[in-house]
Amino acid sequence: MAALLPAEWIKNWEKGGKNEFVQLCRALSENKNHDVGFRDIQQALYELAYHVVRGNLKHDQASNVLGDVIEFREDMPSILADVFCILDIETSCLEEKNKRDHFTQLVLACLYLVSDTVLKERLDPETLESLGLIKQSQQFNQKSVKIKTKLFYKQQKFNLLREENEGYAKLIAELGQDLSGNITSDLILENIKSLIGCFNLDPNRVLDIILEVYECRPEYDDFFVPLIESYMYMCEPQTLCHILGFKFKFYQDPSGETPSSLYRVAAVLLQHNLIDLEDLYVHLLPGDNAIIEEHKREIVEAKQIVRKLTMVVLSSEKTEEKEKEKEKEEEKTEKPPDNQKLGLLEALLKIGDWHHAQSIMDQMPPFYSTSHKPIAIALCQLVHVTIEPLYRRVGVPKGAKGSPVSSLPNKRAPKQAESFEELRKEVFNMLCYLGPHLSHDPILFAKVVRLGKAFMKEAGTVKKFVSDRVVKFQSDGSKQEDKEKMETLFSCLLSITDQVLLPSLSLMDCNACMSEELWGMFKTFPYQYRYRLYGQWKNETYNSHPLLVKVKAQTIDRAKYIMKRLTKENVKPSGRQIGKLSHSNPTILFDYILSQIQKYDNLITPVVDSLKYLTSLNYDVLAYCIIEALANPEKERMKHDDTTISSWLQSLASFCGAIFRKYPIELAGLLQYVANQLKAGKSFDLLILKEVVQKMAGIEITEEMTMEQLEAMTGGEQLKAEGGYFGQIRNTKKSSQRLKDALLDHDLALPLCLLMAQQRNGVVFQEGGEKHLKLVGKLYDQCHDTLVQFGGFLASNLSTEDYIKRVPSIDVLCNEFHTPHDAAFFLSRPMYAHHISSKYDELKKAEKGNKQQHKVHKYITSCELVMAPVHEAVISLHLPKVWDDISPQFYATFWSLTMYDLAVPHSSYDREVNKLKVQMKAIDDNQEMPPNKKKKEKERCTALQDKLLEEEKKQLEHVQRVLQRLKLEKDNWLLAKSTKNETITKFLQLCIFPRCIFSAIDAVYCAHFVELVHQQKTPNFSTLLCYDRVFSDIIYTVASCTENEASRYGRFLCCMLETVTRWHSDRVIYEKECGNYPGFLTILRATGFDGGNKADQLDYENFRHVVHKWHYKLTKASVHCLETGEYTHIRNILIVLTKILPWYPKVLNLGQALERRVHKICQEEKEKRPDLYALAMGYSGQLKSRKPFMIPENEFHHKDPPARNAVPATVQNGPGGAGMPTSLAINTVRLEEGATEETADKLKEKSQGVVKVINKTVNATPKVTTSNGNSASNSKIIKEKDDKEKSGKEKDKEKKDKTPAATPEMKALGKDGKDKPKEERANKDEKAREIKEKTPKSDKEKEKVKKEEKASKEEKSKMVVTIIESKSTAEKEREKEPSRERDLAKEIKSKENAKGGEKVPVAGSLKSPVPRSETSESEREQKRRKVDTHSSPSHSSTVKDNLNELKDSSAKHYINHTTPTLSKSKEREVEKKDLDKSRERSREREKKDEKDRKDRKRDHSNSDREVPQDSTKRRKEENGTTGSSKHSKSESPSDSPRLNEKEKEKNKSKSSGKDKGDSIKAEKMEKSSSGSKKESRHDKEKTEKKEKRDSTGGKEEKKHHKSSDKHR
Repeated sequence: MAALLPAEWIKNWEKGGKNEFVQLCRALSENKNHDVGFRDIQQALYELAYHVVRGNLKHDQASNVLGDVIEFREDMPSILADVFCILDIETSCLEEKNKRDHFTQLVLACLYLVSDTVLKERLDPETLESLGLIKQSQQFNQKSVKIKTKLFYKQQKFNLLREENEGYAKLIAELGQDLSGNITSDLILENIKSLIGCFNLDPNRVLDIILEVYECRPEYDDFFVPLIESYMYMCEPQTLCHILGFKFKFYQDPSGETPSSLYRVAAVLLQHNLIDLEDLYVHLLPGDNAIIEEHKREIVEAKQIVRKLTMVVLSSEKTEEKEKEKEKEEEKTEKPPDNQKLGLLEALLKIGDWHHAQSIMDQMPPFYSTSHKPIAIALCQLVHVTIEPLYRRVGVPKGAKGSPVSSLPNKRAPKQAESFEELRKEVFNMLCYLGPHLSHDPILFAKVVRLGKAFMKEAGTVKKFVSDRVVKFQSDGSKQEDKEKMETLFSCLLSITDQVLLPSLSLMDCNACMSEELWGMFKTFPYQYRYRLYGQWKNETYNSHPLLVKVKAQTIDRAKYIMKRLTKENVKPSGRQIGKLSHSNPTILFDYILSQIQKYDNLITPVVDSLKYLTSLNYDVLAYCIIEALANPEKERMKHDDTTISSWLQSLASFCGAIFRKYPIELAGLLQYVANQLKAGKSFDLLILKEVVQKMAGIEITEEMTMEQLEAMTGGEQLKAEGGYFGQIRNTKKSSQRLKDALLDHDLALPLCLLMAQQRNGVVFQEGGEKHLKLVGKLYDQCHDTLVQFGGFLASNLSTEDYIKRVPSIDVLCNEFHTPHDAAFFLSRPMYAHHISSKYDELKKAEKGNKQQHKVHKYITSCELVMAPVHEAVISLHLPKVWDDISPQFYATFWSLTMYDLAVPHSSYDREVNKLKVQMKAIDDNQEMPPNKKKKEKERCTALQDKLLEEEKKQLEHVQRVLQRLKLEKDNWLLAKSTKNETITKFLQLCIFPRCIFSAIDAVYCAHFVELVHQQKTPNFSTLLCYDRVFSDIIYTVASCTENEASRYGRFLCCMLETVTRWHSDRVIYEKECGNYPGFLTILRATGFDGGNKADQLDYENFRHVVHKWHYKLTKASVHCLETGEYTHIRNILIVLTKILPWYPKVLNLGQALERRVHKICQEEKEKRPDLYALAMGYSGQLKSRKPFMIPENEFHHKDPPARNAVPATVQNGPGGAGMPTSLAINTVRLEEGATEETADKLKEKSQGVVKVINKTVNATPKVTTSNGNSASNSKIIKEKDDKEKSGKEKDKEKKDKTPAATPEMKALGKDGKDKPKEERANKDEKAREIKEKTPKSDKEKEKVKKEEKASKEEKSKMVVTIIESKSTAEKEREKEPSRERDLAKEIKSKENAKGGEKVPVAGSLKSPVPRSETSESEREQKRRKVDTHSSPSHSSTVKDNLNELKDSSAKHYINHTTPTLSKSKEREVEKKDLDKSRERSREREKKDEKDRKDRKRDHSNSDREVPQDSTKRRKEENGTTGSSKHSKSESPSDSPRLNEKEKEKNKSKSSGKDKGDSIKAEKMEKSSSGSKKESRHDKEKTEKKEKRDSTGGKEEKKHHKSSDKHR
């Protein structure tokens, strides 16, 4: 610190230093800052004195100046005494004696300035002695000690109560007097003071008595509080606290109980800040540590109780445990020591001192204090008071009186809340301390909830207000502020709900009203907030408090008890128990119930029925619990085999559907969950949506629909509801409305549709990944079915505006949302229908024309208006090339129509109306039914009947309008700019196939649509080609279907077959529906010329051949699929076969082939794949039951007209068989290509033989077999067949050798006999002549003629089908053919000349004038050709050229060798006649046979010489086929014992003694059979014959190779 007294002043003291010092002191003493002035003067005086001590200044100079300064301040003497005191201590320590002397002199000089007493007080006794102020320092010291002792340590003798009772009696009288008058605390205080003084009372004891009297007179707060406050001015501050502490201490012994009055007094004193809480708190027991320990102990005990409840206890242990528990309870009954802290807390709460109460609560574990009921109730009461004004203003329900709560008299109590903001600041805090213990006061609970409801109502309007005006009033900050306040309040309300309301509900005794009251507030929250609250409640709240832990365990225990006893019979009582339990602890209960449902699905029905006693809140919690159970990440959604969806998920889904339908539960959360799962690429949970829509809307998706149901589904809504579903789903109006509202309110309708449509492919390509194919198929089906079901629901339940507003246009759906086309049209279809009908209504209103024509015209106009934009939009969906063949209009028309538009299901309407009539009759006959109920029921039935009839009429009008529209449109449908074949391809590819597997009704629709296009005589549409492509090769389509798609595809094929079978069944129907229709033209001319003469139409008999071919194709495909061993192939083909069973198989041998194959599947799959086994067994059983309805092949496609009834002949000009229409010949190519896998070599060689035969116009038929060469089933079936035949007689074999048989392949595939009719025409006269000359008059021969004719018809049919297949190729080939044919013809002629021709007729055939050698030669060539075909693996370009010629030859070969299956009666006649005449003819025939054999030996030895080993093997196989085919006309051979008999007879009549050279075929057949068990002499003969043939046949084969090379 800088010196205040400079050295210059001391040096020039007298001159100016003295004055300067005086001025300085004056200035310092005048300083307004008292403290600073004091310190500075002190320093100045000290420095002056120090200069004196050091000798710089004389003591008298200093005393003079101090005399001047002393007047400046009152306390100057005291300051000076302080300075002397400091210097005294300093100088006494110094060694320099002179300085001490200077100090003493200074003090002596200044004695007149400072009084003796002050100096005696501050200076050392020795100094005082040296100054002469005291005589002896020692005596002085002793005297001061005595005084201090007397003053501080000697106790005053006050009069205690027993000694001075009068004083205390007067005091008590004073305090206990009537205080109602004008007596004030000040007056009494004066009296008390007097009493203390007069009777010498102890002031502390007086204070104690004041407190005692206050305890007894608590109502006089206003008197005692000021009294104590005034009294405390006379005491030390701590006194009051200590006295209270001693009072509490008195009650702290174990038996003591602190009186509430004492707590109240302490609380009031705390509230008025007369004592500090910290000071009093230390006097109270128990200590905080003890409280924390107790809290921990409670938690441990709660956990032990839980463990006991969940443990399985054996009976022997139970008794011990019970004893232990009893002991524990006895221990517990000992009363715990009084908790003074809680007592004080309660008192504080009662008087409304929230501030101090909060401080005490903060010292304890959470909710420890409020877990004591008195405290909880006191706090609740405080909250009641605080919220009263606000509750009265906004919370009281209309019409409720309520009992107002009076406010606390205490002015220091918390301020009552007038607004929600104040509520947040004060009350929410109190409630948080209360926690779950709000359960003690249900009334307060209800009040808080009602305030929450009122707030949400207000917030809703504010929110709306803000959101409406947020743009306009951006500058208006107050609105934004309001919004923020509201958000803060809302988050606080959620916290209160989470921490207080829900836990309190758990602790309440079941209180349904409370639950409903809470729902009143909850329903104003969005479901996201509600579910979050439920989640916290379920998963966290129950662990936060020992009481809640116990409650949870007890709830689970009780739930187990109820669920164990729940059955269908006791649903009501159990339901009541469940309801009771659910009011308080729904989350825990439902969690347990759901876990049980997931394990035992038979609980679903009783549980659903038992949940009818729940509150709205409980239903909402149930919805949350279901979603949580579904989303459980620990549960696997697949079974362990990875092929099926887990049963727990299926059970939950089923439960969802039932519960959401039956009870009014909000769906938004569940629907959003499904949408989120889809978005995440998971489609398992679609199962839930499927169940919910099925149960709530009554829309069923099942592949097991009967045809009757399916038919009903094509009618109006009423018919669908009555006849379209398995269960009569009634009363879905409310539930479907709820579902619709949920979807629209949360904008989930379209997103769900789009997500499902996209997820269908996602299932396969993303989700499918590692999953089993079976499961992928299941998920795909589930996804697709749910889409169809959901789309159906939207279409039938959304209003037109809603639907149109939500579904975008078709191009947006496909191009932007990447929706598959079938799904996009499925979603848009109802929109088009709505649009058209609304436009139509508008037009009808505009003009009142009632004529039918006007109506139709208006309808067509409205269609054009609506569909024009769609036609534009669809163009973007496919490449421009597509629209060359089909028009956008046709495409859009196909996809936008439904079965409802095409046909009226009259039979369904009649069926339902009849049912209602029966019902009404039953109602009339029912005597027990009360009359009013009868009347109601009858009215219902009548109303329903009227509705159905009205609906039928409406649909009929609609269908007529639609058909008129299609009639007008049809000419622009198919443009066919490329070929009709291409048009059909596009039609099938883009329209039929995608839609026929979309849904069962769509499958029916596709079949009907094809028929409709045919009936409309649509230009450029070849019905034949369309049907042919559908039936020809179904393997690929079937193999690529899922299970349900296979079922739908089967339905489609079934409907297609139904149409075909109808046409096939009756010539009249055929002629009427197909006769003159362009769809049945067999010559496909260039585009633009579509009318044909009668000859171009396919006639009835040929159509029957074609149908047989289709049946054969289906068999072939089915057998192939069954033999693959692939799970999907087998499953799908079995499903398809089951669906088409009414119309296929119709032919006996095809049916038998199928039956054998299916039987094999049954045996193979029984252990391996039980699901396939079940399918196969099911089909097998049904197939057997259909067997009586199957017919032999000849009845299926062969009539018996006279031989001359052939189609009028066309003259053959030259080598190509030019009399046959070229296109016909050429078109055979396509079918063959598609149907069989014939190879180039085979076809070439065939063509050579064909040309040769054509040139000679040969009508005799060698034994020809053409084999399919590719069907595994053929060889297997043939082997089975051969085994059977082997066991027949040797004669049978010989006869086989002689009787050439047409192979099934030829007939079924139409490979070889298609061109026969034309050939037949050319040679009609010749045939007639031959028959007259050569045919013996026996029935046997007549029979053969018939066979021949039948074969001719078959050829016709096959011919025609082939025509249909290819047009463009045909035209190209025409130019090439003649030259090739000529080459072939020349070569073949030269061969024939070399051979020379012996004219030996073939035994067993029509006798022909043609030389034998030629016939047998062509036959040999064909055999060789056939062998060669197997070796060539690829189709070369020459296939198409050569196939045509092949057809001609095969047709001719075929004529005389069809062996029809006869009816039994015919057989018997034939047998008798043959027996009679056989002997007469035997001799005659022997001669002929010998010639024949020689001929054949020679020819065969030539032809078969150089056949390689593998080809001989193949020949064996084929000859097996040939032999077997004698019994059946189609490829799948089946045994025909009748034929065997017939053939025996033929053998008898034809030759009684056959020799070695007899039959090559029999030998081949035996070789090809699986095990030749019976070798006879015939075998030896055959082998000899073969050796000869091998040695001589090389030349001919070489020639054939050369000719085929040319063609290559």
